[in-house]
Amino acid sequence: MTLPEKTDDRLLLGCMGLGGGWDAEPHTPADIDAAEAAVEAALDSGITAFDHADIYRHGKAEAVFGEVLARSAGLRERITLQTKCGIRLADGDRPGIYDLRGATIVRRVEESLERLRTDVLDVLLLHRPDPLADPADIGEALTSLHRQGLVRRFGVSNMNAAQIARLRAHLDLPLVVNQLEMSLHRRAWLEDGVLVNTPESAANGFPAGTVEHCLAHGIGLQAWGALAQGRYTGAQGTPQEAATAALVASLAEAKGTTPETIVLWWLRRHPARIAPVIGTSNPARIRACRDAATTEPDLSHDEWYALWLSARDAPLP
Repeated sequence: MTLPEKTDDRLLLGCMGLGGGWDAEPHTPADIDAAEAAVEAALDSGITAFDHADIYRHGKAEAVFGEVLARSAGLRERITLQTKCGIRLADGDRPGIYDLRGATIVRRVEESLERLRTDVLDVLLLHRPDPLADPADIGEALTSLHRQGLVRRFGVSNMNAAQIARLRAHLDLPLVVNQLEMSLHRRAWLEDGVLVNTPESAANGFPAGTVEHCLAHGIGLQAWGALAQGRYTGAQGTPQEAATAALVASLAEAKGTTPETIVLWWLRRHPARIAPVIGTSNPARIRACRDAATTEPDLSHDEWYALWLSARDAPLP
């Protein structure tokens, strides 16, 4: 296999599906083979950025990915490797909680590096806000990880503008990413900006100004759940989703691409230049996203709005 030149990370492969079951059972050789097939499909499609979290499959997603890196000499230098920390999974009678204490962050990074079989993470994201977190303590931990050469860049996940600003005030290093759930189906991030001074605004729920804050401070947006669990590419659950899927399919046919690409282009067409994270581990579905990884979005202004209005199933205010 000939690896493509490294891209600007237009798309990331989300690795939550790698590693077998969500349990403490060891991963198997078949799990490693499946991970390798997914990685090869991503690379063949121009995707060279991979998104992990320490909790995915109880650490097994990182572990099988590390096995793939060990099998492929030189691969680590050709990819962007990102992981997240800050969630502690439930275990027996112990509930799941969030934990962004500085010492915990450092320990989780060391464990991820060991599982991934690498000396450095390209990006570390704080997975979810911890109400007990001390931003100064977090800042010290991240600075230490950077000085040691263990992490190159930092970001957050599922945080609002105020939380990001509070963290930035205690960190000399830039935050480069905020990863949020964003898709043609989950549109609160988009509609927050157009529902101002309308009755719908109160029910939107998305923290106002978060997208704008990220744009103003050079914080890239990554979209988890970008394919909306296949709602518009083969797994419609409602008549309206079927109608939007038909529009997606029509645009894909007209443009000589796949429905998956249309859905991802819709995100990437936004001025924030959103980087979708595709969560599938199915090689065929990964390859269906190739055009979204290798070409600029081919959606006109009216086509973009047509997709939004169809998914919204209501006129704009």
